[in-house]
Amino acid sequence: MTPKRKAKFERTVAHRQFDLTVILENVHDHHNIGAVLRSCDSVGIHEIFVLYNEPQLQKEYLELGKRTTAGTRKWLDVHYYTDTEACFSAVRERYDHIYATHLSRSAKSLYDLDLTRRVALMFGNEMLGLSDEAMQHADGNFIIPQMGMAESLNISVACAVSLYEAYRQRELDGAYDPVDLEQPRRAALLEKYFALHESGSNRGKIRRKGSKK
Repeated sequence: MTPKRKAKFERTVAHRQFDLTVILENVHDHHNIGAVLRSCDSVGIHEIFVLYNEPQLQKEYLELGKRTTAGTRKWLDVHYYTDTEACFSAVRERYDHIYATHLSRSAKSLYDLDLTRRVALMFGNEMLGLSDEAMQHADGNFIIPQMGMAESLNISVACAVSLYEAYRQRELDGAYDPVDLEQPRRAALLEKYFALHESGSNRGKIRRKGSKK
């Protein structure tokens, strides 16, 4: 490993946000998932949750190729679920608030959310949005203000806009200030990245968790 590569790993781990994540429910197009992964990596997210609770989408493995994710899949943990309750139980163990992109009278503007807290942002599929089942687990709804004729953005675009608002708030709050890499969680993540680099694995095949089958 070159010193330049080692320094890049250290810089990336130093800025990872362990209290911000994304949940994707029934997103059909793997290219959209790949685009979300790229946005997550760019703002320092280290893990996301993918939920397929529609029977026709459920498979034993979720496959995300290197080309689809532009190589970011290797550096993010993707937790794949087909059981809704198991998915949200896992999310609640790590995050205090779940906000859903959903049009409703009670929805807040994205820019009125406090995204410096332990937050999960949830996005639904390309056609129908989030299911009622998933919405039952949300602590609130938000919308991205728009001034045009269209009422919605592509899922990957909506996610990118939302994550960069989180980035803006967190940067102002000091969340991206240099941190001590000897903290146990960051040290473990750095060692994991070193091991992935040495192994050459792209981690493209993810086995589902929390299945009742």
